[in-house]
Amino acid sequence: MNPAPCFEMVCDMNAFLGAIIDGILYSAWLFIIAVGLTLIYGVMKILNMAHGTFYAIGAYMSVTLLGWWFAQGLPPAGSIPVMIVAALIAGTIVGLVVERGVLRFFTGRDPIVLLLVTYALFLILEDVVKLIWGVDPWIASDPVWTFGNVYLGPLVYPTYNLIIVVVAIVSGGFLTWFLQFTAKGKMLRAVIHDPEVSQAMGINVSRWKVSAFVAGSILAALGGAFTAPTISVAPGMGVEVVVMMFAAVVIGGLGSIPGTIVGALIVGFVRSLAVHYWPEVEVFSIYAVMAIVLAMRPQGLFSGVELRKI
Repeated sequence: MNPAPCFEMVCDMNAFLGAIIDGILYSAWLFIIAVGLTLIYGVMKILNMAHGTFYAIGAYMSVTLLGWWFAQGLPPAGSIPVMIVAALIAGTIVGLVVERGVLRFFTGRDPIVLLLVTYALFLILEDVVKLIWGVDPWIASDPVWTFGNVYLGPLVYPTYNLIIVVVAIVSGGFLTWFLQFTAKGKMLRAVIHDPEVSQAMGINVSRWKVSAFVAGSILAALGGAFTAPTISVAPGMGVEVVVMMFAAVVIGGLGSIPGTIVGALIVGFVRSLAVHYWPEVEVFSIYAVMAIVLAMRPQGLFSGVELRKI
C-alpha cells in the first residue's frame, strides 16, 4: 500500500485547518478596529479616514508603556492591563482633540467635506506620530512569549492570539449589551436614528456625538495596542489597515454592528484562504468580494436603505 496519498490528505487537512484558524484570528483583530469606525459613522455619519492613524497611535502608546513596564521588572502578566490603559489614554486624547478641535466646526456639512477633512487629519496625524516617536521601528514582543503556546490539533499558536479573540468578543458583547439593554444605550440609539427629534426631547446630542467618537477612537487604539506586541510598530502602519477596515464595514453595512461582525468574518476568511492557497491575489480577493456584495446590495448586507429628508 502506498502511504503517500494518505499523507497528502493529512497535509491538505492541516493546511485547511490552518486557514480557518488564521481567518478567525484575523477576523477578531479586524473587528476590534472596524467596530469603532462603525460606531462613529452610526452616530455622526462621518466616514473617518483618520481611523487607521488612531489604530497606529494606540500601538505606539502600547509599546511605550510596555517598554516602561518591563524595564521596571514588573510581572509580565500585567502587560494586558497595561495595553488596555494605553488604548484608553491614546483613544481618549486623540478622540477629544480631533472631535472638539476640528470636527465640531464642520457639523452639518456635506459628507464629502467631512471625508476630506478626516483625510487631511489622517495625513497630519501621520506626521505627528513621526515627530513624537520617530521613524525607527518599536518592538515590544514580551507579551507574546509570556503566555506560551496553545495546540489546536496539529498546529501551534501563541496563546496571545486567543487573547485578541477574547478582546474582540468582549468588545462586541459589551457594545451590544450597552445599546440593547441599558437606558443610555437606548438614548444613543435614538440619537443614531433621529438626532433632531432626540434634541427636541431633551437629549444632549452633541455630548453623545463626542462620547461616540471617543469610544470609537478607543476601540481603534485598542486594536493597535493589542497588535503592537505581534509586529514591528513603524510609521505607515495605519495605512495598511485602512483597506481591510473599510472593506469589512462596507460589506457589512455602514453603521451596523452585526454587519461589522459579518463583514470582518468575510474579509478575514477570504484573506486567509487567499494567503494559504493563492497569495498572489490576497488584496484583489478582498476587492472582488466587496464588489460582488455591493453589486447585489449597495447599502451592505445589514444596512437598510437610508431615507433622505426633504
